[in-house]
Amino acid sequence: MAFPNAGAGTTPPIWPTGSTSNNLASTGFIPQIWSGKLVEKFYANTVLAAISNTDYEGEIRNQGDTVKIRTKPTVSIKDYRADGDLEIERPTGNVLDLNIDKGKYFALALDDVMEIQSDLNIMSMWADDASQQFKITVDTDVLLGIKGACSAQNRGATAGKISGNINLGVTGTPLAVVANSPGVGQVDILDAILRMGQVLDEQNIPEDGRWLVLPVWAAYLIKRSELRQAYLTGDAVTPLRNGRVGQVDRFTLYTSNLLPNGVAGGLAAGEYMMYAGHSHGLTFASQFTKVETIRSERSFSNILRGLQVYGYKMVDGIAVSQAVITKA
Repeated sequence: MAFPNAGAGTTPPIWPTGSTSNNLASTGFIPQIWSGKLVEKFYANTVLAAISNTDYEGEIRNQGDTVKIRTKPTVSIKDYRADGDLEIERPTGNVLDLNIDKGKYFALALDDVMEIQSDLNIMSMWADDASQQFKITVDTDVLLGIKGACSAQNRGATAGKISGNINLGVTGTPLAVVANSPGVGQVDILDAILRMGQVLDEQNIPEDGRWLVLPVWAAYLIKRSELRQAYLTGDAVTPLRNGRVGQVDRFTLYTSNLLPNGVAGGLAAGEYMMYAGHSHGLTFASQFTKVETIRSERSFSNILRGLQVYGYKMVDGIAVSQAVITKA
């Protein structure tokens, strides 16, 4: 927007009738100045690195590779009787395939003239943004891909290996969660978390290293729940003071806007997935196999392109639980 100039309409008029300004801006004598400071860009939180293991990442070579994962066999314990023959067992473990069958890429071209005349390091800026977009894209893909992949005993309206009566919600009849004082057909958000903890307890999942990923709006309910009182969380200050949800029932809590939700996530409108588990259950392997700068054949420009290949696998479905929740 050009700076306003006095013209024929001012009192007293200082420019002749028919003239509106000194025209210096339009004739190029007053240049436009572009700020060297870019508007800050914010990205969605990614949680994949915190909820999965990368034990097999170093074994990737190229897209299409398959990593064979060997699992420990389960040894049977039998009753012993004096003078009886022993039943000999030859334990065998399962072999799981971790397929590195997914790939994402970017390709950016920067004209030589534009690179020279710009006061910004454009290629570096684009590369930084590409790395963030990679993480968001892959997180979204994996969080959607693991929906329904955990053990049937760890999800649904009859979850629980031992109890078989823990309701974690299903699409169509999700858990309608509230901060506190639930009404008919509603569930306290802390109760929903405790249910997921019980499901993992019944599967003998270790308490150390447990995680839980929930939508941002559900974390808001936690901060409004009884956990707002610092003495209940064991933290030095209430979550209302420091904004960190922290740990609840041995879970380290993470929030994400990338969780499957609504029709796009294979659910009904207003429904969201909530995952809990141990990093032992989900493995993820990723590697940039190609990052290179080349000259364009069709223009005077440099091309920066990168390829990332990855794969993921629910290697132990009993170590992950899922719930379907909605705002009450």
